[in-house]
Amino acid sequence: MVQRSPAPSDLEPIERASRDELQALQLQRMQWSLKHAYDNVPHYRAAFDAAGVHPDDLRMLADIAKFPFTTKKELRDNYPFGLFAVPRERVVRVHASSGTTGKPTVVGYTQNDIDTWASVVARSIRAAGGRQGDMVHISYGYGLFTGGLGAHYGAERLGCTVVPMSGGQTEKQVQLIQDFKPAIIMVTPSYMLNIIEEFQRQGLDAAASSLKVGIFGAEPWTDAMRAEIQQRAGIDAVDIYGLSEVMGPGVASECIESKDGPVIWEDYFYPEIVDPETGEVLPDGAQGELVFTSLSKEALPIIRYRTRDLTRLLPPTSRSMRRIGKITGRSDDMLIIRGVNVFPTQIEELICKMPKLSPQYQLVLTRDGHLDKLEVLTELRPETSAGDSEALVRELEQRIKTNVGVSTKVTLLPPNGIERTLTGKARRVVDQRPASR
Repeated sequence: MVQRSPAPSDLEPIERASRDELQALQLQRMQWSLKHAYDNVPHYRAAFDAAGVHPDDLRMLADIAKFPFTTKKELRDNYPFGLFAVPRERVVRVHASSGTTGKPTVVGYTQNDIDTWASVVARSIRAAGGRQGDMVHISYGYGLFTGGLGAHYGAERLGCTVVPMSGGQTEKQVQLIQDFKPAIIMVTPSYMLNIIEEFQRQGLDAAASSLKVGIFGAEPWTDAMRAEIQQRAGIDAVDIYGLSEVMGPGVASECIESKDGPVIWEDYFYPEIVDPETGEVLPDGAQGELVFTSLSKEALPIIRYRTRDLTRLLPPTSRSMRRIGKITGRSDDMLIIRGVNVFPTQIEELICKMPKLSPQYQLVLTRDGHLDKLEVLTELRPETSAGDSEALVRELEQRIKTNVGVSTKVTLLPPNGIERTLTGKARRVVDQRPASR
């Protein structure tokens, strides 16, 4: 591994600012963001009024605790463009992620938002050791998912050469890495392990490739996986964090010189940790649910968004801004399958729309090599002929792929084939993946 630690002169002034300087900027931008949301988004005006608060009530950063939370429900209830704070004609791009009721959660960006996003991703790549002129191989998916285009625009903003490979075609991924000789790869950690194995299948040594840095995100991964990737690929592996509702990848990212948790780019995103049950704000260092308020977003300002990710805020080290610890879980029932957010209720809704199927189901999670796999178990209704099974399996698999965005194996059982519990609470998820090391 070749460490590419930046010199102090490479950093933006805000990355070296004092805490007082940073907080003064945050307060100014937060006051603007609250007013922008209140003046231009009917939902926020109604929510603030119902809570008895007004943007003018924010006189210090801690006053943000007076304002109501935003959740995925608000995004679903205002589908598709009800939370936009600018006319739709000013929105230059729309992304979306899967929602829990068949409708995606929609996010929009003005040109200024796209520029900000590109800037924070460029900052993230630089923090990972990237430099102008480096070639960046992007294996995140392109499309409505924010990963591919977010990484792409950020790499170009930094002045890098982009290889927009997207996901899949693992054999071709290896070929292009061998032929083009990129220094950086941006991809999910689980798929990186597949690429490493493809190197081995072709009789090649991944550690001898041109790659020096891997920037990994879109799914949880352990320090043990980091160590394995670094050892087998001969690279520095760093963690990038983001979510579409807040911006996309680049909300926070690790620094190569410390690798001690993603630094939150606090000049654009204000973090809180709250008690998942009570919503009470917790002190830095305490474990709880991560909440974000956007400080500059024009098209879709987001106020106190509950990410459902469980983590803690850590003090600054390599930069002047705080870090987040490893994500230890979630406060809801969301699963992440190969970078796709999947809620059991999404599957339930699709099953319930098929009258020949019983509403009973289980989701079985396993791991094939390094990739998570999802099997959906469901049952025929007693009055349904077993001769319909093959067509029903194909139909449900297609509906899940189309509506949720993940490939699954559907197994159709006879009536009463799904285990019942005596407690009355159905066991919807059976996780057979190996425990994290």
